[in-house]
Amino acid sequence: MQINANINLISKNDEKFLWEKHIFDSLSIKYFLEKYFKYEIPNLTLLDIGTGGGFPSVPIAITYPQIEVFALDSIRKKINAIEHIKSSLDIKNLHTICDRAENIKGKYDIITSRAVAPLKVISEYALPLLKNTGYFVAYKSVRTPDEIEDAKKTLKRYNGQVTDIISYDLPLEENHTRNLIVITRK
Repeated sequence: MQINANINLISKNDEKFLWEKHIFDSLSIKYFLEKYFKYEIPNLTLLDIGTGGGFPSVPIAITYPQIEVFALDSIRKKINAIEHIKSSLDIKNLHTICDRAENIKGKYDIITSRAVAPLKVISEYALPLLKNTGYFVAYKSVRTPDEIEDAKKTLKRYNGQVTDIISYDLPLEENHTRNLIVITRK
């Protein structure tokens, strides 16, 4: 919490719900991994666009050491905080990139994005970086149908298609249904 007080990695209101709103939500990638990889998760590369305070990149890297996780953010102080967390916890499969997504080269097996931008915007950054056999997994709210509708032109431009929507609930008293939108390239 001390790092957050200095850098504001998550909102002050969310600190008391760190597990429910950030860690649990980040680890909901398990629903995708279990469905698509049947509990036999191979060595993969994962790029988290707009990682911010390290969600979902840090929890994923800790939970899945066989996945090489690349945490991307353009804000140096956030990347420095993630580097501090990585060093403190000795997370060997976590790598940081301080840059903008449009400047990144290379291709990744999985690309994630959580609370960064509307699907039509983030798809423009993610799909060019996705391997032909890869998956873009966008963490989204109950507005999923509207976001998909708004993103149709962008998806078509990059030969992307929504192949799955995986719904889950955050462990909160009020209803917080979330969705993982799974996008592949045709």
